[in-house]
Amino acid sequence: MGRCPNCNEWNTFTEEITEVKGKRRTFYNGIKQDQEKRKPVPLSKVESIEEARILTNSKELNRVLGGGIVRGSLVLIGGDPGIGKSTLLLQVSNQLANKDLTVLYISGEESIKQTKLRADRLGTTSERLFVLAETNLLLIEEAIREIKPDFTVVDSIQTIFHPDITSAPGSVSQVRESTSELMRIAKINGIPIFIVGHVTKEGNLAGPRLLEHMVDTVLYFEGERHHAYRILRAVKNRFGSTNELGIFEMKETGLEEVHNPSQIFLEERMKGASGSTVVASMEGTRPILVEIQALISPTTFGNPRRMATGIDHNRVSLLMAVLEKRVGFLLQNQDAYLKAAGGVKLDEPAIDLAIAISIASSFRDQPTKPTDCFIGEVGLTGEIRRVSRIEQRVKEAEKLGFKRVFLPSNNLGSWSESIPIQLVGVSTIDEALKLALH
Repeated sequence: MGRCPNCNEWNTFTEEITEVKGKRRTFYNGIKQDQEKRKPVPLSKVESIEEARILTNSKELNRVLGGGIVRGSLVLIGGDPGIGKSTLLLQVSNQLANKDLTVLYISGEESIKQTKLRADRLGTTSERLFVLAETNLLLIEEAIREIKPDFTVVDSIQTIFHPDITSAPGSVSQVRESTSELMRIAKINGIPIFIVGHVTKEGNLAGPRLLEHMVDTVLYFEGERHHAYRILRAVKNRFGSTNELGIFEMKETGLEEVHNPSQIFLEERMKGASGSTVVASMEGTRPILVEIQALISPTTFGNPRRMATGIDHNRVSLLMAVLEKRVGFLLQNQDAYLKAAGGVKLDEPAIDLAIAISIASSFRDQPTKPTDCFIGEVGLTGEIRRVSRIEQRVKEAEKLGFKRVFLPSNNLGSWSESIPIQLVGVSTIDEALKLALH
């Protein structure tokens, strides 16, 4: 047709080649599943064979994951920009590649040359580590089918897009569809896949909340960009304990694991300073000694401030009310600032006694002994309640040179062996204050 029927002009037609879109769910194409597997079967007749987990060289990461990487699992790791997520996963990829495993690292944010520069800085030179700079999900599926990796990293999920969906990469529909496809790849082929997720300014994972529900494990990589220490925390784990904690130190050659985090958290503690106490807190299966600092100062305003970092704000208000009612402290006209040193977040009831002693120490300006450690839950009537895993907590305090541990009286009778450290059983907050402050 030489003449356009709309504008009546001659020779105005141009040829445009349209891209042929691939079929969706390409991993289901050509897969014939046994029909017997789709029928409901009694749970008692299902054979359960626990496969060996893939162990990395990092004991901290293995602990957070519940004992290693589960085959066919989908793990989401989130954290602030520049915190070290890509560095951690590139190091793990190199460790697994050195164990004769085929690893595919998919980068949607960096080119291959940029990834190579970072790999050279980290000393990553394994021949079995493959790198792909791609954001098209269909091409990623094709690469996984060709290479058949034993471990895959996708950095990051917000950059991946499915060409059959018209919305932009990072949108709710794109993130949901991409995660769903990656989950099918992981489950059908038994490939563990780690995906990196961006976080919002509030610290939550960006994208739909469904993203966290779909994956098997959710890890948060926390820490200050201007400090060397990083904390890897599990908030969801279908194959292990939640609230596990792994401590890493960022160096020029990459991340190195910290084997004794309690010593790190206490190394800068000032002796003889009021408002400072030490608590033995359980993070998953690991006891960690953390310094709790409190600053109580008079205020000239009618509404005193209550600020807390690393500690629940409501817990601080509750304990200050207990100190007012049961001990007689006048805290209504005092500003209160509390902090868990080292950037760690504490949320278990056993830290109540240390918080209360810290507040009282700052209010009276009377320091506690530097070799004292405090463990216990404080009730609203002022009683000190029993806590779990008391032996592990006390052994950690003994290992770091503490001489005396304050703990609930009900925990004194649950020892299986003698402990070479003084145990002080307390029943009320008033009794603990009389013994701890001089």
